[in-house]
Amino acid sequence: MNIPSAKKLFSANLVAGLAFSALGAGVAHTAFAQESLPTTAVISATQARTRALDHQLQTKVENALLSDPYFYSAHVTVSVKNGTVFLEGFVFSDWDLRDAIRIATKASGGGRVVDNLTIEIGGRK
Repeated sequence: MNIPSAKKLFSANLVAGLAFSALGAGVAHTAFAQESLPTTAVISATQARTRALDHQLQTKVENALLSDPYFYSAHVTVSVKNGTVFLEGFVFSDWDLRDAIRIATKASGGGRVVDNLTIEIGGRK
């Protein structure tokens, strides 16, 4: 295999850097092929728990918005990061905007709700 010297030098430095960082952390270093880099990510138990709680909260808020008989939730997207609820999309009036925030706040147990909604009067911008 004919590999340019610059590529060899880069690969050698990459392997050496990974070896030193692994040794510095007290972790045994295993050699790997030149073209395969480690692709696994370590997720701590706390991060996994936070993600699971965020997903549960997102589902709870989405269901609350969907089940409210006076709120049309088809244009509202809910996302949750670290317990904070983000509402995105659009609603048709100021009343709908306040309703969305009220429903999401109640469903999240009084947690933080960030409003990224826009108001489109009559369904048009």
